[in-house]
Amino acid sequence: MSWQTYVDDHLMCDIEGSHLTAAAIVGHDGSVWAKSATFPECKSGEITGIMKDFDEPGFLAPTGLYLGGTKYMVIQGEPGAVIRGKKGSGGVTIKKTGQALIFGIYEEPVTPGQCNMVVERMGDYLVDQGL
Repeated sequence: MSWQTYVDDHLMCDIEGSHLTAAAIVGHDGSVWAKSATFPECKSGEITGIMKDFDEPGFLAPTGLYLGGTKYMVIQGEPGAVIRGKKGSGGVTIKKTGQALIFGIYEEPVTPGQCNMVVERMGDYLVDQGL
């Protein structure tokens, strides 16, 4: 299965009649493995900052999490495993695996819990596969 299939069929899947706004699988080095057409173009340093927050939980809290130039307020996650951000009625969930970062961006009517479930389920599957 291609990485694009994981994004198209598993991350951008139907969630009670809706779906995530955007999703991507990105290597720890910032290289994009696959993404939805709507995923923002990451700016220099954004992936580096996210990786630093996984290594040093709380690193992004004072400045916020930036993705494609959009600022998200960092909210509770799982140190070293999941970062969650909020912006208005939407947000982002990022799950770290051994080799990649799984991104899910959502807006209403998708809820934070639904986004977390889709992204973290994919991340857990990839971890189980050694990825």
